[in-house]
Amino acid sequence: MSQLAYWDGPGAAKTFTHPLRPERLADIPRDARVLDYGCGYGRLMGELGQLGFTDVSGVDLSPALIDRGRSEHPGLRFGVITDPPAVAAPGGSFDVVLLFAVLTCVPADADQRALIAEIARLLAPGGLLYVSDLLLQDDERNLARYAADQDGPYGVFTTDDGARCRHHSIEHLRGLLGGFEILAEEGVEVATMNGHRSRGAQLLARKA
Repeated sequence: MSQLAYWDGPGAAKTFTHPLRPERLADIPRDARVLDYGCGYGRLMGELGQLGFTDVSGVDLSPALIDRGRSEHPGLRFGVITDPPAVAAPGGSFDVVLLFAVLTCVPADADQRALIAEIARLLAPGGLLYVSDLLLQDDERNLARYAADQDGPYGVFTTDDGARCRHHSIEHLRGLLGGFEILAEEGVEVATMNGHRSRGAQLLARKA
């Protein structure tokens, strides 16, 4: 599951751009316990603080990204995931979990399911999962990349600088959240970490 060498190398300098929609969080108490899973350098954690959230923490598998986050956002709470996907926290520790552009970095079906199961464990009953990720693209560049990769599900590819990634159908994302109640879903356009415009989707789901 881990691509630590990439995220401690070229990935540590990337800029992440999936947009946080404040309206999705409008009804959440500002003292809710929020976890940004795959927080990178803390961009979303900083935005959550600006929105008034007071109990925000983030975890990532890359020590290099965490070090960058501590430098750029001193005072935020960061932790390193040493045994992906497990987080060293008791079950039910969080009211909200953000999972932004993380599934795209976890190509295998089994690893994605394990990640969602861990998030379900971490969420309190009725807790919210806010997912933002990339959809299958239909341009020639991406279609060629999908066709060239025969070692994973359709939509898996390797970037020019060595990251192994995955684009998803919306049906696949919905299926991963089968144990949750999906409250909202919308399409978004994002710039990838390598600067390409791509179609994505955001889903807000509640743990039963």
